[in-house]
Amino acid sequence: MSSTAGQVIRCKAAVAWEAGKPLVIEEVEVAPPQKMEVRLKILYTSLCHTDVYFWEANKGQNTVFPRILGHEAGAIVESIGEGVTDLAPGDHVLPVFTGECKECAHCKSAVSNMCSLLRINTDRGVMIHDEKSRFSIKGKPIYHFLGTSTFSEYTVVHVGCVAKINPLAPLEKVCVLSCGISTGLGATLNVAKPEKGSTVAVFGLGAVGLAAAEGARIAGASRIIGVDLNASRFLPAKKFGVTEFVNPKDYNKPVQEVIAEMTNGGVDRSIECTGNVDAMISAFECVHDGWGVAVLVGVPHKDAVFKTRPINFLNERTLKGTFFGNYKPRSDIPSVVEKYMNKELEVEKFITHEVSFSEINKAFDYMLKGEGIRCIIRMEG
Repeated sequence: MSSTAGQVIRCKAAVAWEAGKPLVIEEVEVAPPQKMEVRLKILYTSLCHTDVYFWEANKGQNTVFPRILGHEAGAIVESIGEGVTDLAPGDHVLPVFTGECKECAHCKSAVSNMCSLLRINTDRGVMIHDEKSRFSIKGKPIYHFLGTSTFSEYTVVHVGCVAKINPLAPLEKVCVLSCGISTGLGATLNVAKPEKGSTVAVFGLGAVGLAAAEGARIAGASRIIGVDLNASRFLPAKKFGVTEFVNPKDYNKPVQEVIAEMTNGGVDRSIECTGNVDAMISAFECVHDGWGVAVLVGVPHKDAVFKTRPINFLNERTLKGTFFGNYKPRSDIPSVVEKYMNKELEVEKFITHEVSFSEINKAFDYMLKGEGIRCIIRMEG
């Protein structure tokens, strides 16, 4: 066990004290892990749009503050709590915003990754074991985020939300695989499953959409059509295998009709990565009858609805949804890391910026301005 095992650790964390205000680097106290928990030393973390969305808290999100955000990271296990058997101090890991208890009906299912115990919960600010936070400043609790809170030098996470990975994998690169990139990649490889030589349309060319395109490239798609309202995203998307671009603003008819004309009746597969209802309809209606499959990845407003004609289903088009690319965090994410280690998956092209922990607010600025894809935050130096 490490020399700090069982003790409170004092370290730096970037605390979100209130919605939309710059994070503040504070000294926090991180309590030891309790039953089925592990304490991690975070070495690298990255900023995801979900962090920004809940930091802004201006679209009806539950406002749990003060809070330590962050959920994409590469870490080393510092100590383990009671009952933890498959992790040990020194293990290299990726904390994940959703979990795999390995005991519920979902975890025992071969097709589901929606763990009953550890499924994503954006409102919970405490640990499941005792409904308490492991973070505090001068005795006052600082709340958790997505069960990970990686914007801290040390954090405590449920063991079911920790993927043990190859210790040779560079954490400064593979840290980005714990959320958005795996979500897009898995949506294509695990759910859409395009065949070699097929045509694929990707709606939304942000990080998740680019990862979906990367999945289509890996699968051997012959045409990958990127759809986005932002023309500046088109050139960078070529690195991810996108062969053609469609900006719906350039046409005076629905984009699904444009794509159908381009592809002799529709694409074989489409992946929707925006959460926009109109894009969801277009993504479904642009797939070919008889065999086309559309996959919804983007998260809409919880009350959103969309309409399409039932004949689209009767003509043998399929519509699917996916969560985290259908990956089970503990069982499957290590194999995604191996795709990178085997040079099958190219992670470096997703990383466009890097800042030190003290400059973490710069990462927010980059994302708010739409600059880059992923910004790595170095916890040391």
